[in-house]
Amino acid sequence: MSEFWTTEVHRDIYEMKYKSLKKLYSQKSEYQQVDVVETKGYGKMLLNDGLVMVTERDEFVYHDMIAHPALFVHPNPKKVLVIGGGDGGTAREVLRHKGVEKCVMVEIDELVVNACKEFIPQTSCVFDNPRLELIIGDGVEYVANTKEKFDVILVDSTDPIGPATPLFGVDFYKNINLILNDDGIVISQAESPYYEVEAQTSLLKVLNQVFQNLFIYNFSNLTYPGGLWSFSFATKKYHPIEDFNEARVKDSELSFQYYNPRIHRSSFSLPQFMLNNCKGLIKN
Repeated sequence: MSEFWTTEVHRDIYEMKYKSLKKLYSQKSEYQQVDVVETKGYGKMLLNDGLVMVTERDEFVYHDMIAHPALFVHPNPKKVLVIGGGDGGTAREVLRHKGVEKCVMVEIDELVVNACKEFIPQTSCVFDNPRLELIIGDGVEYVANTKEKFDVILVDSTDPIGPATPLFGVDFYKNINLILNDDGIVISQAESPYYEVEAQTSLLKVLNQVFQNLFIYNFSNLTYPGGLWSFSFATKKYHPIEDFNEARVKDSELSFQYYNPRIHRSSFSLPQFMLNNCKGLIKN
């Protein structure tokens, strides 16, 4: 098969192309189109509805940064909930922490899980971990009905379109708050500060209604539009910098490709345009 271009178009204003070698998987679920392609420069790539979710080359950036800042700020995270994250990378990083006794992962689209199990073992290797409880179901319904409580909750969602739309609503986060322990932390995928200012500030306004302590932090990878992307950090008790114990990172003996103590601290230092956009919503 000859080489071809895999193209992502973002809001009809931005286009990224990836030289590809082979289409490995292409199925449509009741929620979205799921594709896996073998690319020339990024390894295997997962796309949902034509948007790049994961590539083998840079997945470590996103998964390091959604998981480790909260897990190293909370002094003793034992139970972690992941909403979404069907490729497995977020749960993989959570369960590298030996103190985590249980990680519950709720993913709505089994097709994503199956595609990654077959073609992207780099992230899906976690599905063999006995400390992981995988639930194929609706994360909104799960948080509304579960009786379990969690120390850290990671909302690893796609953009606020299609099946992910309710994950950006106030009712969802009110229920998140109810199942979060009194010293809990919630991390959410918080969009692009360049291309998705409206979606980012909308999410922060929702979180601000539920949590008094709200921060936002950034990371940079190769494949998300604009390169710069954000996570929100909502907490009932801890401050992401003041309560960060750098020694715990060293004592954990974990190795990282992106995350380290300096990255942790600097990621909460925001450019002025973001401080302006988020004025009155965050405590950075």
